[in-house]
Amino acid sequence: MLKDNFNDLLSFMVVARERSFTRAAAQLCVSQSALSHAMRNLEARLDVRLLTRTTRSVAPTEAGEKLLMRLGPHLLEIEQELAALRDTRDRPAGNIRITAGEHAMSAVLWPVLRPFMAQYPDINVEVTVDNGLTDIVDGRFDAGVRLGEQVAKDMIAVRIAPEMRMAVVGSPDYFQRAGVPETPEQLAHHRCINMRLPTRGGLYAWEFERDGRELRVRVEGQLTLNSLPQRIDAAQCGLGLAYVPEDTVLDALAQGLLVRVLEEWCPPFDGYHLYYPSRRQHTNAFALLVEALRHR
Repeated sequence: MLKDNFNDLLSFMVVARERSFTRAAAQLCVSQSALSHAMRNLEARLDVRLLTRTTRSVAPTEAGEKLLMRLGPHLLEIEQELAALRDTRDRPAGNIRITAGEHAMSAVLWPVLRPFMAQYPDINVEVTVDNGLTDIVDGRFDAGVRLGEQVAKDMIAVRIAPEMRMAVVGSPDYFQRAGVPETPEQLAHHRCINMRLPTRGGLYAWEFERDGRELRVRVEGQLTLNSLPQRIDAAQCGLGLAYVPEDTVLDALAQGLLVRVLEEWCPPFDGYHLYYPSRRQHTNAFALLVEALRHR
């Protein structure tokens, strides 16, 4: 009875967290039908409905939410103790889950992870690429990566990259046709490649600063793309101006494929930080990854 309850309660936690039998079954390495059957058995034993199911979604009931709030900290504590026990082995081991944006993943995380994974074969790392401001506690991530100014005050933040700059770029052909903007306000007369914000759904306003004067410019254009490589490619194809991290276009600028404008309006700003909850006890494996990522 205890074993069945524990296994099914753990499964319930995953289903309630993921709000999906499909995703929960994948994490638990069981079939959806077996997982659904386990949830029905748990509800029958407890004589209370824990999940509301529809054809498209699943969500915890009021009773399920209460159970989730009460069980969550205890199961997390058990996971941490087991992880700490694994740390007593000769070789560091464990699982680490991180969420990061597309640019942070390619520019900062991946160059470090390649040698790190080879050095520590018993450490498993899962990175979810998400440009939204993901709640790492709710998503059960060990850490996230954000720009320094975006990290909440109650988090521990470790700098993992130098300062960054943005760049407004376009193709030589585009500037021959449309002219060169001399101020951010003149972008209103140009075709620009927009990016939609994943959190609020609005279009990203390009941010500029010069001599203490800050500007946020709403641009317009034919294209809206969330993928960074495609925004750069579209600019190279002459489809408009792109506003992208400077490091992503240095080669294209050197080769003359792109031309940079408004550089004096794009000062450096705080770069990427790895952040995580201060109250969470982390494993030796996590500490090793933090040190590997730490900017020096």
